[in-house]
Amino acid sequence: MIEIKDVAYWYENKDNPLFEKVNLTFERSKSYAIVGSSGSGKTTFLSLIAGLDKPKSGEILYEGEAINKIGLTHYRNKDVSIIFQSYNLFTYMSALENLMTAMDITGATHAGDKQYAFDMLKKVGIDEDMAKKNVQHLSGGQQQRVAVVRTMCCDARLVVADEPTGNLDEANTKEIIELLQDLAKSQDKCVIIVTHEPDVAKMCDTQYVLKDREFQVIE
Repeated sequence: MIEIKDVAYWYENKDNPLFEKVNLTFERSKSYAIVGSSGSGKTTFLSLIAGLDKPKSGEILYEGEAINKIGLTHYRNKDVSIIFQSYNLFTYMSALENLMTAMDITGATHAGDKQYAFDMLKKVGIDEDMAKKNVQHLSGGQQQRVAVVRTMCCDARLVVADEPTGNLDEANTKEIIELLQDLAKSQDKCVIIVTHEPDVAKMCDTQYVLKDREFQVIE
């Protein structure tokens, strides 16, 4: 689904890259964790996969086509969904409005279907009364569930999550990762998570550690 071919990235000094000659493949129906020390480049790598930045060399292919040729704006709108540590919801909207807006913007299959949005929120414990509340009145765990459901409601096959449990307690962390696991399996999506939490990484199908400019599989 996503193929990373000879990708390298650096800031100012080409001789001191964050990583180089990265060759990885990420498949549908699987979840992946990327771990590494602070400043190792794991979040930067995720931004390249999400089309938020471009590699300095090499290329990234989505379904066999370079994302630069697809067009980064089109790719971000149609093919990839991003989940942030800070939830990144529209704070002046309700949970329901957040879902409806996301489906409308991306032209999702269920765009305009309010009952579908209610039903999806209900699956993660957000009832209709809660769904109509401004998201700022929900707990952190509830807001992150809304963010995950927003991804479930859109048609993008690739889901990238940057420290999605960084602000959550242990119980909510487990629930969110289980949701993301289910998202990969039940909706045939590819889920890639950047995390600093070993327990979160262990819940994923495949773990990579970014160390000394290289990605290594954690057995």
